Amino acid sequence: MSENKRLLKATGIISSGTFLSRIFGFIRDMVIAKIFGAGFATDAFFVAFKIPNLLRRLLGEGALSAAFIPLFTEYFTTKSKEDAWKFASAVFSTLLVILFTITLLGIIFMPAIITILAPGFYHELSKFNLTVYLTRITFPYIFLISLTALSMGILNSLRHFTVPAMSPVLLNFALIGAAFFICPYLKIPVSGLAIGVIIGGLMQFVFHIPPLLKSGLKFTPDFSFSHPGVKKVVLLMAPSVIGLAVTQFNIFVDTLIASLLTEGSISYLYYADRVMQLPLGVFGTAIGTAILPTLSSFAAKKDMEGMKDTMSFGLRFTFFIAIPAMTAQIVLSLPIVSLLFERGEFTHQSAINTSQALIAFSIGLWAYSGIKVIAPAYYSVQDTKTPVRIAVISMIANVVFNLILMHPLKHAGIALATSLSAILNLGLLIYYLPDSIRRINWYSVKNSAIKISLSSAVMGGICYLAISNQPSVVSHGVGKLIWFSFTILTGLIVYFGMTILIKCEEMRFLIDAVKSKFGRRF
Repeated sequence: MSENKRLLKATGIISSGTFLSRIFGFIRDMVIAKIFGAGFATDAFFVAFKIPNLLRRLLGEGALSAAFIPLFTEYFTTKSKEDAWKFASAVFSTLLVILFTITLLGIIFMPAIITILAPGFYHELSKFNLTVYLTRITFPYIFLISLTALSMGILNSLRHFTVPAMSPVLLNFALIGAAFFICPYLKIPVSGLAIGVIIGGLMQFVFHIPPLLKSGLKFTPDFSFSHPGVKKVVLLMAPSVIGLAVTQFNIFVDTLIASLLTEGSISYLYYADRVMQLPLGVFGTAIGTAILPTLSSFAAKKDMEGMKDTMSFGLRFTFFIAIPAMTAQIVLSLPIVSLLFERGEFTHQSAINTSQALIAFSIGLWAYSGIKVIAPAYYSVQDTKTPVRIAVISMIANVVFNLILMHPLKHAGIALATSLSAILNLGLLIYYLPDSIRRINWYSVKNSAIKISLSSAVMGGICYLAISNQPSVVSHGVGKLIWFSFTILTGLIVYFGMTILIKCEEMRFLIDAVKSKFGRRF
């Protein structure tokens, strides 16, 4: 099996798990929206949930994965398995100490943290106190989920993708369960969601233990901090932490500014981001997760041609999904939001405001997805400094875009600023690619992007006509869902038909892969 087919298979596994997680994530958000609406309590909870998620991305899934996976792959490729497991044990032990310290300090100094990250809450004492209380409950989540992220990194390096892909579903199960079985029995109902976060983090960590043991894990605690691999991980993580801190700072700039706007703005941005994360997570993040071990393996073998071929393939397939997804979300933004969230305390006006943010977020979907492919190329050759410089430039641009757009476009301006800074980020990542992998087949990428954009435009036009001519008899309930499903199905048929008609290479590869898998003729 070629590396491209292996990559596609791994991406399919991760995409399936991510899709399942996103579906239950939407159910989770629908439950939260119905019970709590978009206002005081949800603003407080989303900030409380976002803060440990920020540190999780910095220390867990972000900087640690970027530094650990290439080195762990190198150990397995060029050294013995015993050396690789000793390295993993040393990193795990070091992470335990760091995470315990951060968790303890975070709980102690939480009022100061909330004052800095959500200053708009400071003048509303009840909202401020609730946010501090909820964040103190959720903060240990970083301890659990960062250990889970390291476990995921080990399994992904060994090309075991199924369990890491499925584990996020457990967090959604925990939050849905908490909403129904814990929240109603508490004096402060929304605090039940914070408890659900901790339960979900614990479930995810425990879920990874059996496959780790099956893969041959030999854990030997090592708190000496003297392992050369740990030192190298720290050296690689340092600039990566700064770069990811800058990236996450952009998110909190959005939260900070949104906290100064009308009540509900944070929630509108949250729900819109949740919708956008479906295509981004299902394919963009999935291919980014799958491609890092592949690129790291090529880098360890000094196979630069293999890296360039994989990057070109990854970009083309990412655009094959991201561009039509972007088009569909822009054209169908209000029906999507209305179907998912408009019930209970989530009003039609809330749906309109959220759809505006979704359109603005969606403009950058192709760029967010492209970053997931290009950034791992830097990490695989153990260059974590260049992405930092680019992240700083993008951060400054995001702040400038926010200041320009926040007044005329309100919360939608904040979302649009995020998209514009992501487009800039991708452009700079491509421009500054290392010389050894710079000359990928850009003509093929450009040619595919043009064909994909044309097919997406035709699809978008058909979807717009379908949703604009929705019969009045199906404007509510099940009928509305059926018509929306019909619109989506029609759009998919048109898009795939167009890609076949204009001979899009990615569609041909996909058909060949399916034929190879199932032995059927098309």
